[in-house]
Amino acid sequence: MAKGLIQLSYCKIIDASASKPWDKAVFDDTYQEFFMQAQLYNPEAKYQTFRELLDNVPNAEQLHYLTSRVAMGDLKQLNQQIPDVVNAFGRLFLPFTQFKFEILASHVKKKEAHRIAIFFYSDPLTWIDTVADKLLIAYGDQRAALQAGQEVNTDLVALQPNLSIWSYQPLNSVG
Repeated sequence: MAKGLIQLSYCKIIDASASKPWDKAVFDDTYQEFFMQAQLYNPEAKYQTFRELLDNVPNAEQLHYLTSRVAMGDLKQLNQQIPDVVNAFGRLFLPFTQFKFEILASHVKKKEAHRIAIFFYSDPLTWIDTVADKLLIAYGDQRAALQAGQEVNTDLVALQPNLSIWSYQPLNSVG
């Protein structure tokens, strides 16, 4: 019997210590875009940090969105699979269609100060049970199939840092 329908959220932090090729590309691309966009918001170069821009320049919060646009190409390379989260076989498996991009910190003259977060939100999953430190899940809404005693394909996802249950709909909410 399933526990309900869930969506998982994974927060990926990328900074100057990035070592994986995809992470490095996102770091470089988003820093370059932040640097260029910051010049438009700060033509007199009065402010050096992202925080200073937010505190002193109207509409500077748009830098999150403007900088995120350049990451779209990098995100397409993931083939709608959340990075870093693997199943029991060590394979990427968790589908996503939604994400949120955030600049955590940056500096127009110090690339090493650039730090971003990408929040990935999984597609709906049926949470069947918890086995030790792993969630037993099925893809999509399989609650009715499970209640009818039908077989469904499953996967195990280990609980890990920066991975959490973002939304939950109990079993009795089958529509």
